[in-house]
Amino acid sequence: MVSSQHTASSQRVRGYDVLRGFSVVSMVAFHACYDIVYLWDVRLGWFRSPLQDVWRASISWCFLLIAGIMCSYSRNNLKRALKYLFVAAAIWIATTLIAVDTPISYGIIYCMGFSSLLAWALEILFHDNRDARSTKLDDRISRAKNGPKSKRLAIVAATLFLAFLLTLDVPQGKLGLSSFGGPYIELPSGLYTTEALNWLGFPGPSFASGDFYPPIPYSLLFLVGTTLGLITKLHGVPSILKKIHCTPLEWIGRHALEIYVVHQPIVLALLTLIFR
Repeated sequence: MVSSQHTASSQRVRGYDVLRGFSVVSMVAFHACYDIVYLWDVRLGWFRSPLQDVWRASISWCFLLIAGIMCSYSRNNLKRALKYLFVAAAIWIATTLIAVDTPISYGIIYCMGFSSLLAWALEILFHDNRDARSTKLDDRISRAKNGPKSKRLAIVAATLFLAFLLTLDVPQGKLGLSSFGGPYIELPSGLYTTEALNWLGFPGPSFASGDFYPPIPYSLLFLVGTTLGLITKLHGVPSILKKIHCTPLEWIGRHALEIYVVHQPIVLALLTLIFR
């Protein structure tokens, strides 16, 4: 299901960097608006639901999908996972000590780390030793290109995305399509009476986080990206992603993690100068 085989065909696709860079810019703008409204108590009438929710989702969903796609090309998903988890732990410590707002527990970087670790485990579980012994990778890709493997991956991607939509409100105690006005069921309240399951997506009564992206449901979206990455390895990257380019956004996209770590202190400092 998940492969980290690195090939010559996995050259950097500039379109992915552009999309990720645009999402980083959008994230910085979103957090600036959030800080203005909730920390400085400045009224922005348009910064509210549903626009606020859609804007937030457009950023995080894009990050997770692209991270999942990159995971399918990674040479070492274990190393990738540990890097994310280390950064997530550092963010939790920093936001707890500084306490400008609610500390970030199990945020999006944690989700990327957990999901990369899950992808690594699935890679080990589903590894095909016969493929590993083959030295004719191009022949294998050619045989699979129009075969059942590609169709199975498409079904897996669609199934994972449906599962993501159905579990989107699990942290709120619902299973179904409640976010979209559809049917849903209430999950057993006992799942939310302990803090022991916060990390998974069942927050306890005293849990709070400034950025909460638990594995249920968001690892499912990450794995959608991973599966899409495998499909592009069989069929090639869509031509539009090869054609689009924007040097500033590409640079931002290549340094997305670093910018994520430092952007909020910079935004807070600038806003302090403006609104002091």
